[in-house]
Amino acid sequence: MPSDNVDKLDARTLRQMRDERLHRFLTRVVAPHSPYYRRLFEAHRIDPRSIRTVADLEAIPFTQKSDLLPTADEPQRFLQFILQPDAERLKRQPRVILRALLEGRDVVKRELEREYRPIFMTATTGRSSAPIPFFYTDYDLQRLRVSGHRLIEVFGGSTDFRAINMFPFAPHLAFWQVVFACFEFGMLNVPTGGGKVMGTDGNVKMIEKFDASVIIGMPSFVYHVLRTAREQGVKFAKVRRIILGGEKTPEGMRQKMLSILDEMGSKDVRICGTYGFTEAKLAWGECPAPFPHSPGYHIYPDMGAVEIVDPETGKVRGEGEPGEIVYTPIDARGTVVLRYRTGDLIDGGVIWEPCPYCHRTLPRLVGKISRRSNIADLKLDKIKGTLVDFNSLQHLLDGCTDIEEWQLELRKAHDDPLGLDEVILHVAPRNGASPDKLKDQLSSQIHQAIEISPNRIEIHSLDDMLKRVRMETELKEKRVIDNRPK
Repeated sequence: MPSDNVDKLDARTLRQMRDERLHRFLTRVVAPHSPYYRRLFEAHRIDPRSIRTVADLEAIPFTQKSDLLPTADEPQRFLQFILQPDAERLKRQPRVILRALLEGRDVVKRELEREYRPIFMTATTGRSSAPIPFFYTDYDLQRLRVSGHRLIEVFGGSTDFRAINMFPFAPHLAFWQVVFACFEFGMLNVPTGGGKVMGTDGNVKMIEKFDASVIIGMPSFVYHVLRTAREQGVKFAKVRRIILGGEKTPEGMRQKMLSILDEMGSKDVRICGTYGFTEAKLAWGECPAPFPHSPGYHIYPDMGAVEIVDPETGKVRGEGEPGEIVYTPIDARGTVVLRYRTGDLIDGGVIWEPCPYCHRTLPRLVGKISRRSNIADLKLDKIKGTLVDFNSLQHLLDGCTDIEEWQLELRKAHDDPLGLDEVILHVAPRNGASPDKLKDQLSSQIHQAIEISPNRIEIHSLDDMLKRVRMETELKEKRVIDNRPK
């Protein structure tokens, strides 16, 4: 299990602890019990005993989402990534024999079941492919509680806080990380299921009824709830923290949230982002630094190893250098993936300097995080394709104070499969904003940001845009939709 007080250890000690635990995990748990990696190590002639530090992980090929997807020959490939210990091999281990003699075979059998038997599942959201299940044992759920407790400590939480959890009810890491975090920390939490279960008005009423000090959820939905509450004349005077997860939160959206909360009577509110992904089976958080500063996400070296690699070559980058985030868990059970390529790009890399705000010595992921898959190759003219970074565009649009909601649509001109690509921006202006001026402003800003302009900008009512992005009907809002023929 993870150690206590890791956030006070120096970098050298943290690295040593991480490397020692990684070595034990690979040699004693993964190599003997993972069907996928046992075959991989044999195929590539990798001796797991030779991997003693994170730097040695380069000997192991990357794992990607495609490795877990079903094929005609293996419709359930994800099963190969679940640790499957051989009972006879376990029985012959000296530590198991000794404990069985001292405590009895039934006691040891039950403990091994709790360590290795899958009893819980979350799944990837399946935006670009079929959802992939990730399984947890009781051992993993204890790890989820530990990482959750650490999250609330990083956020500067208190047992006196009252939290409204607006993440949708789903086998989704964000929802369950919050649940186990509050259980372990001892903080009152009220899960609402988000917009799909109680609707926007229901969430507003729950925040008001419980005098919530913490609001937790998807950035777009949290902003929508705050905006609706302000329009209804509701006061949220007790809010002290906004905890956001599930998607990235640009600085502009945070500013809009803080402005609304200030109008509603909440002062000195701190917004903290989280970063996590299904494959990690835990999440990391930002400490409550004053806006607009972000110290980055505080990560736990005793629970996992983070590498930053060149997204094109796969070569490991140095401290503080940008690249793609690659993750290897340490001492996990259930579904285990090594050197998992997340597809997430970070422009500040990992740094090991103590945090200037909370002074924790944990390493941090710093800078903007964006999806590599959000960079599209569009055929906008007859000569060549154009790479368009929709990550930059999302930051721009989320931060625009004259926009309430937006959506980008990709189409083919005249619906011709062989025609040029079109980019159409749908927006709902803020009340009082001039639609014509907003179109000119957005066209100019977008061209400056990504060097192309939308083919057209269409104005909609807020109600229409909420339906277009499926604010209350989807796990994540639909911000970029591709309507080009496949």
